[in-house]
This record gives sequence, structure tokens and C-alpha cells, in this order.
Amino acid sequence: MPEMKTRWDIFCTVVDNFGDIGVTWRLARQLVTEHGLAVRLWVDDLRAFERLCPEIDIDAVQQWQHDVDVRQWPAEWQPTEAADVVIAAFACQLPSAYMDAMVEREKPPLWMNLDYLSAEDWVIGCHGLPSVKYKSVQKFFFFPGFQKGTGGLLRERGLLERRRQFQQDLQAQREFLQGMGIDPAPGAQLISLFAYENSGLASWLDAMAGDSTATHLLVPEGRILGDVERWLGVQGLAAGAVHVRDALTVQVLPFVRQDQYDRLLWCCDFNAVRGEDSFVRAQWAGRPFLWHIYRQEEDIHLDKLEAFLELYVKGLSAPAREAISGLWRAWNAGEKIADHWQLTRKHWPELEKHAEAWCQEQALQADLATALVQFYGNWI
Repeated sequence: MPEMKTRWDIFCTVVDNFGDIGVTWRLARQLVTEHGLAVRLWVDDLRAFERLCPEIDIDAVQQWQHDVDVRQWPAEWQPTEAADVVIAAFACQLPSAYMDAMVEREKPPLWMNLDYLSAEDWVIGCHGLPSVKYKSVQKFFFFPGFQKGTGGLLRERGLLERRRQFQQDLQAQREFLQGMGIDPAPGAQLISLFAYENSGLASWLDAMAGDSTATHLLVPEGRILGDVERWLGVQGLAAGAVHVRDALTVQVLPFVRQDQYDRLLWCCDFNAVRGEDSFVRAQWAGRPFLWHIYRQEEDIHLDKLEAFLELYVKGLSAPAREAISGLWRAWNAGEKIADHWQLTRKHWPELEKHAEAWCQEQALQADLATALVQFYGNWI
């Protein structure tokens, strides 16, 4: 008889952005395609999911997408047999009836809390440790991370090879951009902007508009559009809109599926990203980038920002280190960043080389999906 596939349940609560579902959707697909697992992905907001996977039926209780069993997480939970491995993404609370089903299994499942990504030192000490217990079922901490002793980052098999081939193929890049209606002027630098609301944006747009180098700014639909509208003096910006001011062309893009967004990042010279999912994908793009971290109460997100910067800038010259760090700090404080941007531009070749080196360094670690599977293998 063929061996039964190990069954995994991933639970995702969509908070107020796309990072939660973005991460869990990538993870679920990779566990199926690369590790041959049977995965159910429980999601409480299929409308947010639809932005990443347009073929989703937002009314379906159960459906198959990319060989993942997608389930609507209902308000009224129905009796469901617990899986062999249970992942509560980002500390979401499992249904109490499901937790009882975990207890009722002859062999308790491996129960993990897949936590938020952080570069803070304490993560290494907590990764893989037991957390709370529910009756006979033990939960474990599982932390993605950038250093040895963590769970690593989401990275599909062959991703960097595909990226490298794409970046070396100018015709493939042109065709991709044309397919999205993007036609940058010859010699224009291409920048993507995906961010939360930011009062520092106007100064950056002023700097790009007044630059001697042309810039084509690609803005996927999202929360930053209001700030772009105010700077342009227009209302109702939507996908397809193109506005030119001096050396700056601003183009609004539709929200795209994840593989398209990856290629968009690969095409750009610089990427402004936000949250967790796009933050990781910008690093795999091997290009200089700017992170808008998700704001948390009492500014504890700034500790995470500093922890990442401390790791990321190692190996840079002191001037380049100060330039990129200053840009990131000002952007996340909502301050004017024009001067920081100009300073960063002075160190462009070094920052480009460093971005690729950082990418290759991170690729030496096991990817997150593989690390989860290995953790389960060690546990049993």
C-alpha cells in the first residue's frame, strides 16, 4: 500500500493586511509541491485571500487551489479531525473544539505557533522551545529568522536561480513589464513602492522629481495611495493611472498575485516594501530596498527594525552603512527623507553589491518550509 501523506493544518487569521495570508499561502503551497504533504489551509477572510489568488471562490466552504485544501474558517466550527501537524500562524487562537480534537487523537499532533519574523537576539534562544500545553498536547515556538538557530525564511526551491536568469534576460523583463502596461523611458531607474501611510513620502517624491536621473515609480494599489494622491493633487488614483512631474513618472499598478510581484521586484533597481511577506521577497530580489515595518504599540516595532539593521549593514563601509540606516530610520519615523535618499544614491554600487551578498548569505540556511518538516521529523 502507498504510504499515507502526513496531514498538516495551517490556521490563518487575516488581521488588517496581506502579510498573514501571504506567508501562509506561500508556505502551504511549498509544503505540498516540494514535500508531498497534504495541507489544509484554514482562512477566516477569503476576500483578502482573493487579492493574492483571484481564482478563489470567496463563498466556498472548501475548495482546492494549487493542490492545497483551502477551508473557510467558520464562525460556527464544525467537528473536524485534527491533523498530524497543526500550525497556528502568528499566534492565532485555534477553535476550542479543534483543540479538543487534538487531544482525542491516539497520537497527539505536533502543535506549533509560527511566529512573526524578527532579527532580535532572543529569538534564537526561544526557537523550538515548548510553549503552553493544552491538556496532553504541547505547543512549540517556531520562529523564522535570519541567523543560524532560527527557522530561516520562506524560499521555494530554485527561486534564486529563476531570479538570476530573469534578471540576466532583458527581453524577458521587457515582456513582463509590457504585459503589465509598464513602459519606462530608456535609462530611467525603476522603483517599486509598497508601503503603509507615510508622511515622509512627499519629500522623497520631491527629490525624485527634481533629480537629474529619470525615475519610473511603480505603486501597487494599497494604503500609500492616499499620500501619493495628496502629492499629485489628484483624487481617486486607481490601477492604470500614470502621472508625470518633471523627472518622476508615477504609475499605479493593480494588486497582483505573488509570482508576478516577485518578478516586479526583480525588475526594479530599488524596492520599498512593507510588513513581512514583501520584506522577505525584496531580499530574495538581490536589490537595494527600504522596509516599512508594521507599526506596533509603544513603538516596539522600532526594536525589530534596529535588530534587522544591525545584521543587514554588516560588511558595508561606514558611509554606506550610515546612509542606508538613516534612510530606513527616517522612513519609519515618517520624517522627510530627501537628504537621506540623496546620500544613499552616492553609495549605490556598494549597496547593490551588498544586497546580492546578503541574499546569498541568507540562502545558505534551510528555508522555512524545510525547517518545519525537519522539526517534525526530529519530533517524531
